[in-house]
Amino acid sequence: EKPFSCAACGKSFSQRSRLIVDRRVRTGGRPFSCAACGKSFTWRSSFIAHRQTHTGEKPFSCAACGKSFSQSSHLINHHQIHTGEKPFSCAECGKSFRRHSHLINH
Repeated sequence: EKPFSCAACGKSFSQRSRLIVDRRVRTGGRPFSCAACGKSFTWRSSFIAHRQTHTGEKPFSCAACGKSFSQSSHLINHHQIHTGEKPFSCAECGKSFRRHSHLINH
């Protein structure tokens, strides 16, 4: 059952949250605004990450070296320095990289 319908495009959704996502993507809605600089965001998670640029908050710390990060994804990328993990490999030559972007540039 999909009781939530979009009046603009006709799509139906099983959850109200999916209808809200559809509406924001289509209209370019940005309901989350930064009080410090006025920049606005479509997604709450993007707004929270941005807000940390003003507060300097870095709640994610590396257990190996103590370095702190504002986002968990940055800590995960950093952790590969300690583990030596290089999960992205070139199919042609076999060279491995820590980041997907480095593989693409290769």
